[in-house]
Amino acid sequence: MFTIDDLADRLGGYLPPDEIQQVKRAFYYAEQAHDGQRRRSGEPYVTHPLAVANILANMHMDHQSLMAAMLHDVIEDTGVSKKALAEQFGKPVAELVDGVSKLTQITFEDKAVAQAENFQKMVLAMSRDIRVIIVKLADRLHNMRTLGALRPDKKRRIARETLEIYARIAGRLGINTIRIELEDLSFQAIHPMRAERIKRAVASARGHRRSAMREIQSSLQKSLDDDGLNGTVIGRQKHLLSIYKKMRDKRKPFAEIMDVFGFRIITEDVASCYRILGVVHNLYKPVPGRFKDYIAIPKANGYQSLHTTLFGSRGMPIEVQIRTREMEAMANNGIAAHWLYKAGQTSHPIAEGSHARARAWVKGLLEMQRHAGDSLEFIEHVKNDLFPDDIYVFTPKGDIMELPQGATVIDFAYTVHTDIGNNCIACRIDRHLAPLSTRLESGQTLEIITAPGARPNLAWLNFVTTAKARSAIRHALKYQQQTEAVMLGRRLLNKALAPFDTSLEELDESVLKRAFKELDVSSEESLLESLGLGNRMTQVVARRLVDAAHGGHYVHPATEDGSKAVVISGSEGMVINFARCCHPLPGDPVVGHLSMGKGLVVHRAECKNVVDKNFADKNDPDKLFALEWSDTIDEDFPVALRIEIESRRGLVAELAGLVTDADANIERIGIEERDAHLSTVTLTLSVKGRVHLARIIKRIRNLSSVGKITRLAN
Repeated sequence: MFTIDDLADRLGGYLPPDEIQQVKRAFYYAEQAHDGQRRRSGEPYVTHPLAVANILANMHMDHQSLMAAMLHDVIEDTGVSKKALAEQFGKPVAELVDGVSKLTQITFEDKAVAQAENFQKMVLAMSRDIRVIIVKLADRLHNMRTLGALRPDKKRRIARETLEIYARIAGRLGINTIRIELEDLSFQAIHPMRAERIKRAVASARGHRRSAMREIQSSLQKSLDDDGLNGTVIGRQKHLLSIYKKMRDKRKPFAEIMDVFGFRIITEDVASCYRILGVVHNLYKPVPGRFKDYIAIPKANGYQSLHTTLFGSRGMPIEVQIRTREMEAMANNGIAAHWLYKAGQTSHPIAEGSHARARAWVKGLLEMQRHAGDSLEFIEHVKNDLFPDDIYVFTPKGDIMELPQGATVIDFAYTVHTDIGNNCIACRIDRHLAPLSTRLESGQTLEIITAPGARPNLAWLNFVTTAKARSAIRHALKYQQQTEAVMLGRRLLNKALAPFDTSLEELDESVLKRAFKELDVSSEESLLESLGLGNRMTQVVARRLVDAAHGGHYVHPATEDGSKAVVISGSEGMVINFARCCHPLPGDPVVGHLSMGKGLVVHRAECKNVVDKNFADKNDPDKLFALEWSDTIDEDFPVALRIEIESRRGLVAELAGLVTDADANIERIGIEERDAHLSTVTLTLSVKGRVHLARIIKRIRNLSSVGKITRLAN
């Protein structure tokens, strides 16, 4: 059994004696705190924190991280407080332990909410100290190694969480040794039979491939030696999940995937990497389009390497990765390489760059968390943001921006800055105008065109892919809706107060506070927002305010109809909606109906849904408002026409031409043949108003083959 003395011997290779002693003291404290506790496997519980510390020791993590590993379950499982740990081991260690600990004092409604809240807590701790996630990854790795004692359903649940979150985080931070093991252990827990079959097939294939691998490895090494280049060629093995994913996603048989030979060449410096690339391309012919330079353009997690695919002597593809020793350490340890170099009392630009990128990523998580509605929405954003495939595009200044595969112009705009995303109206890709929904490709140069008054569009949520863009759009739309609801609520309330010869602005502040308390609202803004969204009746609120202003006495209105109609300008945004049942146009007599959560819905006065007795019975009459159109309205509105025509060639094209000549857009067109001679055409148009529509109808009537024209009301 692995002991604390074994760990101390290992730590002696890179930590000073006083720090090793502190790690041992943390172990003995944990041993005492967990006394009598056992794991599901039957082993003493303290074997788990010791194993977690050993994983971190393999990564050359600092003594505080190792102490936190020893103590990481003490707060959660033994009742020892964070304050007690801080007194014993210092505040940094106590903060690390608290960051890794779950929220045990709160009861959650289900496991999904608990998982999301605990993850959110960990992210906040990560923002203060990135080591929190490294300790958590080591903890999760040892738990995955010892899943055997758990029920199958619990195994699968933990494995899915590991695959969806922790393996991806390890990859995002460049800690590939942990990522690969987490992925393979999760795969074995979720699909044990598939994993076992692939494992046996890999072992069998490895035996058959041995001679071919040796031959290629020898030829590569000989070429380097002949050219006087210092490089070591090693064979690469594919791991279980990557094999399974290629079989599933690319629909390739196992034999075809294993036919690819993988090698890694480790050398001394960057210049040697490119010289070695020339040598291997001279030895074996490169496959066109399969070269990637991650040295010039590193991945987001700091990974650097040259990747190339070659045609082998037996016709089999050969995948070669070329990198320096520092890049190899970075590829395996990622952000943990920062402490690896720190332990050797040296710093390295690659490790420091990775650490800075990790901090920037955590900062992005915090911004995402602020914009998310709740912890469940936040964790879904994070899962979406952790997909590994990336593209690289350029700003007009030549800066490189990294985005996930499938990202759009809007995603790029929000990656540059939230305000750029919120105010963007158009873009140029490689100097050509392109739609905001365009999916981007590596190597493109983007220029975002903004306008100060521009706002995000709800439709953007249908095509953006990054979590940052999605959460920022939702946040902006929510704020936009709140602002518009407050403005509409103020107009509606003042309309209801007008018969009492008063307005909201004229009421005394003490009166408002008393009324807010009676109405159970915290502020004027929240009251107006609920009125604008149709969640409260303005007449009831107006009556409460007037009565409060007169000491609680009932006051008769000065006039029965002293209020004017609410004016509609068409640009109110999300809290004024135009009914699809009757398509109201400027110039039509209109009324408004307050719909809960939606705001004001505008109908034509003759719409049967308003006139219908059932509608009046179901909806409080206080929720119906007289409306009128603004004289300055300048928006496009949809309207539908049914046109009966004689069937003849080219008539529909003539109709379309007349409509476009009249400065209207056709949104949809439908044709129904009634018999051999007559057809019905249904046109959905965008027009400026009733007068504009009348002009279009007049033009259509001039066609000799046109019969009846009807504006569709419902």
